[in-house]
Amino acid sequence: MSIRRIVRLPAIALAATLAVVTGHVQASPTLSATEALAKAQAGDITLIDIRTPGEWRQTGVAAGALMIDMRSQSFVQDVLQSVQGNPDAPIVLICRTGNRTSYVRDALEKLGFTNVSHVPEGMAGSAAGPGWVRRGLPIEACQTC
Repeated sequence: MSIRRIVRLPAIALAATLAVVTGHVQASPTLSATEALAKAQAGDITLIDIRTPGEWRQTGVAAGALMIDMRSQSFVQDVLQSVQGNPDAPIVLICRTGNRTSYVRDALEKLGFTNVSHVPEGMAGSAAGPGWVRRGLPIEACQTC
């Protein structure tokens, strides 16, 4: 299936379906929150916060991250647009604790994106690390939430 055809599907439904069909989440390239910040500041990646507007309001957004709600009907199209239509561009996803980003990363890969990583510690922290907020990394208030 082509990316053009897939952009019409709701991203969350697609990610959930792929997780059920495959029965597992593949090992994925990961970055710590600190590594993601450095790469975003250097312009080496596009950092995308896939959480919801309520979550963005609650904690703020990782400095330099684009806000693309993974529940949006246009999620895949918005991600593709954020990298100027280049599915090979380096993308790093962040969510609250890294769970959703691992599923969405796999879904994007199955749609033809070739360079997607994620921050498994997320914004709030997880077993993978303390998270963006507890590390004291820069946060921006959500101006559109």
